Amino acid sequence: MPELLLHSMAAFAEIILDGLDIAGAAHVVEIGAEYGGMTQRLAERATANSGSLTSIDPAAKPEFLAWVAGQPAVRHVAAPSLTALGQLAAADAWLVDGDHNWFTVYHELKAIERLCRRDGRPLLVFLHDVGWPAGRRDMYYAPAAIPREHRHPHSYEGGVYPGVRAPQNGRGFRGMGHFAWALHEGGPRNGVLTAIEDFVSELHEAGRTLAFAELPAVFGLGVLFDQDAPWSEALGQHLLPYHANPLLRALEETRLASYLRVLDLQDGLAPLAA
Repeated sequence: MPELLLHSMAAFAEIILDGLDIAGAAHVVEIGAEYGGMTQRLAERATANSGSLTSIDPAAKPEFLAWVAGQPAVRHVAAPSLTALGQLAAADAWLVDGDHNWFTVYHELKAIERLCRRDGRPLLVFLHDVGWPAGRRDMYYAPAAIPREHRHPHSYEGGVYPGVRAPQNGRGFRGMGHFAWALHEGGPRNGVLTAIEDFVSELHEAGRTLAFAELPAVFGLGVLFDQDAPWSEALGQHLLPYHANPLLRALEETRLASYLRVLDLQDGLAPLAA
């Protein structure tokens, strides 16, 4: 039986893989490993195209590491992304699906851009969780790793609902001890989409123009790329049918409302089961 919550970046696999082909991206870096999902598809593509895949994850599961050992086209870096990126050369494309908060994503983008500029590569980044709930609200897997001045007050117990500013204790979409939500939604330096917007704005002020497409499904996929890249127009045409698509957005809103309703029903039954 499939898992009830569709959440993996692998849901966008065909769109992403076709985008990589359009850009001729042979060497790819993925932040946030997922054995059996997007990582496997990227590894298959790297093997078929004499390319490479570098996977960054500080806490990969043993099963994943055992799988990597049998994949000559895959290299794993067991370190936090902001540490690992300093050890890499520029890649042709980047997938970002790690810690979903402003500080991490903003500085991942800054580091990626520096590497691309240093090595003369166009920027192409696929970013997950640009929509609700992490688009405008920080999520922390390891709050202590975020500098205090960039870490919002947060809760492991509170769950979130669309349109509700504060997490609801013991209800809603929550991490059950695995991750924490910021106590408020919106505002400066809060959330994945805000990090992207701040990064793009800074480059624009410096005279560099980036294109951005948002696919409003499965928690949102963002695609950020250099507007003057030789493949930019073709990639833009590939993404255009999905960008800010109102049908996709309506389906996503319905999906989330249905899932949250299931959580509410489960929470209501929990005291009876106990």
